[in-house]
Amino acid sequence: MYRIEELYEAAARAGLLVEIDLDRHQLFVELRAPDDTVLDGLALSTDHAIRYPASWLPDLAAGQSLRIGGVPYRVRDVRSVGDGSERRALLTRL
Repeated sequence: MYRIEELYEAAARAGLLVEIDLDRHQLFVELRAPDDTVLDGLALSTDHAIRYPASWLPDLAAGQSLRIGGVPYRVRDVRSVGDGSERRALLTRL
């Protein structure tokens, strides 16, 4: 059985993730931007959001700031996904 961290590490090596800068730490996460499709292409997402292994950012909370590609964002909400091994954070672009 694979750990979620191994899946994210493989995705990062394949160039499928984006790098974030949080408190001078660089990590790779999945980014959903407003022009991304959701619901199998039936709608467009209106929120910036990241998904990541819960163990990589266990203390990420609403109100914190991070950078993606040099662009600052503020965390609005953090929720567990599935069995809790992943989290999704909604972001506001500053």
